[in-house]
Amino acid sequence: MVEAEFHSYWICFSGREGADGDAFARFPYWSFTKTAISVSAMKLSEIGALDLDARSHGQPFTLRQLLGHTAGLPDYGQFKEYHRAVADNEPPWSRDKLLELVWSNGLLFEPGTSWSYSNVGYMIAKERIEEVAGQSLGAVICELICKPLGLKSIELAETREQFSRLRWRAAAHYDPGWVYHGCLTGTAADAARLLHGLFNGDLLMPETRELMLDVYPLGGAVPGRPWTACGYALGLMSGKMEGAGRAIGHSGAGPFSANAIYYFPDQADAVTVACFTDAADEGVAEFRTAQLEAWQAS
Repeated sequence: MVEAEFHSYWICFSGREGADGDAFARFPYWSFTKTAISVSAMKLSEIGALDLDARSHGQPFTLRQLLGHTAGLPDYGQFKEYHRAVADNEPPWSRDKLLELVWSNGLLFEPGTSWSYSNVGYMIAKERIEEVAGQSLGAVICELICKPLGLKSIELAETREQFSRLRWRAAAHYDPGWVYHGCLTGTAADAARLLHGLFNGDLLMPETRELMLDVYPLGGAVPGRPWTACGYALGLMSGKMEGAGRAIGHSGAGPFSANAIYYFPDQADAVTVACFTDAADEGVAEFRTAQLEAWQAS
């Protein structure tokens, strides 16, 4: 059995930081992109450019509900047709074809009354952000997040050629167009710095960040993962991990890799850890991230 490969970066609030693995390799951020989308929406709401609670274009849900997965939208990951097409290396479907499949059974529930994870919801959130900003999501993230934090490696991948430059060879055979809300790529260090910047006050005003951290509780332990309590805020998984206390951030996974980027505020020296692995299992990355003694002893 081949052991999983890990590449991690950690930042403590005291200023200590370090790396385990290749500090310069680039990785797909997968669903950690949702955190950047949510931060972008919150920043636009701060300047009055975006109303989180407005409905637009006749849609029955708000942007806040989309960001918190309470809009009632299905997820394309539940459809066998989607996974079959990705496995067969087909070109990504058009937006219309995707939505035709997703809307075939309507909403899962009345918006705001329950919770269900939806990549489609984040695709629509992305489109609202682009409409208001008058720029692509990549340009918005660059302007609102990367420039203020000095993040040089992060870009929104749109082509196979961009993916071919990532750490693992399997990336060259994947079209990022299958990630309909967009897939950021970058180093482990910049992933950690992005989340660290959210919690040290470099990205959002305190009151805006508190709105982003408002958690929808989802329950207790998850088999095969370190969570003992689970919830979801706006673009942030939020709960507790065994032995680590509170954990706030996001995990992500694709066909050939997984990641976990989390802030652990209950530690004496609060730490943000970003971990990337070629094991396509979020739990593997999460367990590694929650091994706080490794980072605290470094």
